[in-house]
Amino acid sequence: FEAIESYAITLGLNKKYGSIDLEKLRCLAVVVDIEAAQDVANVVELLQWLTTIGVKQVGLFDSQGLLKKSKDLILETVPGSMLLEEIEKDVTPDGKRIALEFISSSDNKEAVMKAANILLQRYLKSSHPEDDKGEDFFTESHLNDALRVVGENVHVPDLLLVYGPIRSHLGFPAWRLRYTEIVHMGTLKYMRYGSLLKAIHKFTGVHQNYGT
Repeated sequence: FEAIESYAITLGLNKKYGSIDLEKLRCLAVVVDIEAAQDVANVVELLQWLTTIGVKQVGLFDSQGLLKKSKDLILETVPGSMLLEEIEKDVTPDGKRIALEFISSSDNKEAVMKAANILLQRYLKSSHPEDDKGEDFFTESHLNDALRVVGENVHVPDLLLVYGPIRSHLGFPAWRLRYTEIVHMGTLKYMRYGSLLKAIHKFTGVHQNYGT
């Protein structure tokens, strides 16, 4: 049924998916397992689909950094693609570009340790730490500020698409998944454009409550 539905969506037979409001999807992350990361052709095709849909920022993750080693090939093959850090420095941004960030398990670990040390030092230097209950002393803004101090500009994905044999984030840095919606897409080998479109459409149509 899913294959038939995906095929119908791809052909445009289901008008529900004819247009997608991507305002909510500022950053999308794609996680692939190690075996899939070795097949760069499938990753390139997936990125081309995302470009067609209109996604502007994508983080590509595999635990061993295989995709990062192939980033030059990926950037050459995907039209309009650039590294995220290069686009952020561009004073004349092009709306047709797609920003790519290559992430592995080893990335950001040193920055997180430095940021944690900054937060600890701030806590120890506070005038009356015993007056604080502790439950909300370190907020998201505190963490973001500490990461900026150590020179780390972290992009938290709104939606995480996992391509792999099991329902897991496969090692994607958990501290970057604060409010992220996670969707398991099956294996990359059998990816479908219609299923991708459906997952993004469903996310953009959901009202999210972040609490207080």
